[in-house]
Amino acid sequence: MATVKFTYALKRFFPRLGDTSTNGKTLRAVLDEMEARYPGVTRYVLDDQGRLRQHVNIFIDGTMIKDRTSLSDPFQENSEIYIMQALSGG
Repeated sequence: MATVKFTYALKRFFPRLGDTSTNGKTLRAVLDEMEARYPGVTRYVLDDQGRLRQHVNIFIDGTMIKDRTSLSDPFQENSEIYIMQALSGG
């Protein structure tokens, strides 16, 4: 099973959020599974059209995904999927 890890910033809103094993075979299925486990979390990750929000990045095994629209980037059964919010400010 792939493991999903979340940035600390999201844990501020979802205190139970932690490293989570997933059965999802696609990135979209993984996010659907995370939404079922942590209701509301995808509102911080996806926009109204289901695309990755501008301030969010997803890395699979240390490489940032390329498909921010349909989330079709492949991963392996033992992959680490890291979901993080981009930091900004000055």
